[in-house]
Amino acid sequence: MRNKFSEPPLVFSQIKDNCVVAISGFNLATTPEYLILELYRHYQEFHHPRNIFVISDALPAAPNRALDLIAKSIHKDSNQQFLRGILMPFLGFSPWLQKLVLDDRIEFYGWPIGITAYWFREVASGRPGLITKIGIDTFLDPRNEGGALNHTANKIMSCKTSIISIDDNEYLLYQAPKPNYALVRATTADVNGNLTMEDEGIRGTVLAIAQATKARPNQGIVFAQTKRMTRSTSINPRDVDVPGPLVDHVIISPPKYHWQSGTIEYDPSISYQIVSSMKEKMVRKVDLNPIPQYEKIIARRILVELTNVLRGKGSPVLVNLGIGIPALVSSVAAEENLSEYIITVVESGPWGGIALSGTDFGQAVKPFALSTIPDMFSNFEGGIIDVASLGFLQVDKHGNVNPSILSDRIFGPGGFPVIAGGSPKTFFGGAFTAGEKKIDVINDRLFITQDGSAKFVEDVYKVIFSGPQALKYEKEILYVTERAVFRLSEQGLILEEYSPGVDIEKDILRKMEFNPIISSSLRQMDERIFKEDLMGLANEIV
Repeated sequence: MRNKFSEPPLVFSQIKDNCVVAISGFNLATTPEYLILELYRHYQEFHHPRNIFVISDALPAAPNRALDLIAKSIHKDSNQQFLRGILMPFLGFSPWLQKLVLDDRIEFYGWPIGITAYWFREVASGRPGLITKIGIDTFLDPRNEGGALNHTANKIMSCKTSIISIDDNEYLLYQAPKPNYALVRATTADVNGNLTMEDEGIRGTVLAIAQATKARPNQGIVFAQTKRMTRSTSINPRDVDVPGPLVDHVIISPPKYHWQSGTIEYDPSISYQIVSSMKEKMVRKVDLNPIPQYEKIIARRILVELTNVLRGKGSPVLVNLGIGIPALVSSVAAEENLSEYIITVVESGPWGGIALSGTDFGQAVKPFALSTIPDMFSNFEGGIIDVASLGFLQVDKHGNVNPSILSDRIFGPGGFPVIAGGSPKTFFGGAFTAGEKKIDVINDRLFITQDGSAKFVEDVYKVIFSGPQALKYEKEILYVTERAVFRLSEQGLILEEYSPGVDIEKDILRKMEFNPIISSSLRQMDERIFKEDLMGLANEIV
């Protein structure tokens, strides 16, 4: 086999105009930042390749890093011909990509993470696309936007969904153009191109992206970024994540372009090469001082619900915790000594441990297993997990949820539609109102001295989770806030609980754009949630 180590200027001349480039990356984890920047540098020098279309399993960027840095340069160039469009699940950590999309400068299609990850596998298998129930009655449905999230995308529809029927049930068929090239990342490569990922915090979708690019017809070219090289036959076959025949060129990256995550250049505990105690590495020990008080109230109330599921199941609960307030639940569970009973899984692949947050989201401290992204999403879409807890931006009278998209804010769906759509129970968690607010806990009671605007609205801006579809498949749905807890029913949202100190009419009903059903057994939330002491949930479980 030939030596596959190359330099970017020598190999990027192979990339043609009007092509499709698949790029791995979950924030900066598995993101080939050096290859991304070098490809753009090649365009600036030679004016090629032009009009590329990028498909990613998540988001190969962080603020002012990787694809976001390129988007910043592109946004300032009114005549740019580098990027024509993207298919990407999440733009939340790329403000400049968001600007390009909102200004309608490029096409943007927002498929969920699990859909894009599995789409790569389907393309790799020679199939026409991905068939799934996820997305019915949401913005992904072709009877709505079909996943197109700006005017240019809606006009061109380079990526599309179609309704198909199987045994009188509706499914969506997701289709997008097959990748001509792939930019992926690993840690070590031998001269034959075999790739290992020992320093990476996640495994991502790297293998599936390489396979999709190499699938026939029209086999593509795979470029791999690594930290180091080694000689032939020096790698244990069990450690190879991507076999050499799937890789055409290997390029060694300078360390500054090979960070493990948004704020971590290299930490051996993130790649599980050393093991530290959970207590030592807790991401953010949750108490009532460093974070807004209402955030801990919401996380605690969700944890109470998880312990109810635990009692009913009689064994540890497998739960996905989304970004934002729900991510605090793992820290609250650790604080209550419930980590061994509440097993969290993160969409990027870790099982167990404590999830990191912000631009480090996707990594976890001390997990006990690590799946690829497609394998992890099988656990979500197939309902293998017991519960999901996800955030929300808007909830409407039908129980529909919008977690991330407004007219001036276009984060994309992330993993949300697949996780919420597949989980048998979903506990949405978030603040009751949006914007600036002042909420205190005094003498174990909630005091609201400044409030925000309504998040419980007549109709959400974009339907990303369908309440009617959840009811159709008999899923249990709760909406947990710091002052109220609602349950989804055939008749609409039912107000079941309120916080001590809250005026139901003034602080809840008047702050909603629709009238919920008031439960006949309306009750106060558990007062332990509002105390500074531990709730003692572990003792109850034992």
